[in-house]
Amino acid sequence: MKFEFTPENKELAKEIVKRYPPQYKKSAVMPLLDLGQRQAGFTSIAVMNHVAELLDMPAMRVYEVASFYTMYHREPVGKYHIQICTTTPCQLCNSDSVIEAIMKHLNLQPNQTTPDGLFSLEEVECLGACVNAPMMQINDDYYEDLTAESAVEILEALKSGKDVPIGTTKRESCEPFSGPKVLVNEPLDVSTLTRSDL
Repeated sequence: MKFEFTPENKELAKEIVKRYPPQYKKSAVMPLLDLGQRQAGFTSIAVMNHVAELLDMPAMRVYEVASFYTMYHREPVGKYHIQICTTTPCQLCNSDSVIEAIMKHLNLQPNQTTPDGLFSLEEVECLGACVNAPMMQINDDYYEDLTAESAVEILEALKSGKDVPIGTTKRESCEPFSGPKVLVNEPLDVSTLTRSDL
């Protein structure tokens, strides 16, 4: 199956390649694979071959990159690609109940897609929002401080086309539930501690 970037993505691809010195244009392989995946819905062999052609590099080198990084999907995924973190901080905050609730609600196992193509599910390692665990990523958005119930509510809202607030709904940013612990006083005036001639 042949793949080519759309005219809009061709222009974007040119801009991406320009970010790198000409002798290092192969460094654009990752953002171009991402662009191709966003257009095609997954990183197919055709996408990889097109990226290799654009960057004048052996296709095998592009395959190596695409097969090494888990962010590139080798098979089509759902409109809403759910990634549940089950690394230690999330697991300690009961991410197991979140993934079990989603599996039950969608009648889906990890690495499967619903028959209607709406949802796909993947269990992943750390997504970097440990302080607001447990969390999941749906497409490019993070949903944090989840419970089994809140995760299912998010999926139902997405299914019905509603806007769902991203981030955490339980607190402001990522401060402790009990409130700030540091930087709660006025900043120290360093002039009171240093010599005036410094």
